[in-house]
Amino acid sequence: MALSIALNVSQLAFVLLLSPLFAGILARCKEIVQSKRGPSLLQPYRDLRKLFGKDERVPQDSSWIFRATPYVVFVVPLIVTLLIPVLTDFPLFLAFAGDMLAAGFIFAISGFFFTLAAIDGGNPYGAMGASRTRMVGFLAEPVIIVVLFTVSFVANSTIPYIVQQHWVHPIANFFSPSHILLLIAFFMIILAETGKLPVDNPSGHFELAMIDESKVLEFSGRGAALIKYGGYMKFTVLAVVFLNVLLTPWGLAQAGSPADVALAVMAVALKIVALSLGIVIVESSFAKLRLFRIAEFLGAAFVVSVTAMVTQLLRL
Repeated sequence: MALSIALNVSQLAFVLLLSPLFAGILARCKEIVQSKRGPSLLQPYRDLRKLFGKDERVPQDSSWIFRATPYVVFVVPLIVTLLIPVLTDFPLFLAFAGDMLAAGFIFAISGFFFTLAAIDGGNPYGAMGASRTRMVGFLAEPVIIVVLFTVSFVANSTIPYIVQQHWVHPIANFFSPSHILLLIAFFMIILAETGKLPVDNPSGHFELAMIDESKVLEFSGRGAALIKYGGYMKFTVLAVVFLNVLLTPWGLAQAGSPADVALAVMAVALKIVALSLGIVIVESSFAKLRLFRIAEFLGAAFVVSVTAMVTQLLRL
């Protein structure tokens, strides 16, 4: 039990400490592809330090929801981290406390509070961004559900550790058509849920075109830092689920020794960097979709996920 708790703490530390670095790598690589010098890899850490050092201003007529939301957004990715294989390929303490569907519901709590806080702030652009975010979430949720159905048909479970072991043994499952289609659908969901192109432009600052960024306009100081930090960790957690559970379930620690964990940290970090490079290619190849074209993008993801499920059912 003590070893399991220590490894869980190591997984929390991995997500907490390295998430800003992954965000910095993603931003730097994107700028380099666009023939720019780009910011330092450590710029996200500097931004967080600057925001934590500033005074926080809260709208006068806002409720407790506005004040609590930054903490909810920050804590939710850490809770999900306890349920997924970040560094180890064997179950840890709380590994069976929830499955992938439960992780989706936990993330939904964060989105729910964030939407209410954007409206509670009184900024009309915040309410506009909240409405658009809910539209994206409404279209993305059926894709996530179908993906989980497909996973349950393949692995007879939606517990991340069990699913991860299924793709490893036997290896033939990894190259099945349903698995490849499932990966495509989940990758499209990562782009939508983390505000990446072509769904949203995280570097855009035009209020009428913002989706995720418009909800943060009223936050400042510590609240803005916690929300930004939570966004970094959300990307890392979704990347870990995509990589360690579905795409490349190798390179994780098979024992609890410090050497195995250190090697797993390097392996998982390299996998996330490789995924970030893939996202950079996508973001540099596509322009931001118009608002009502986002439905077509997520509709395509839904068709891919349904095709994956049907393909798997035909194999049974």
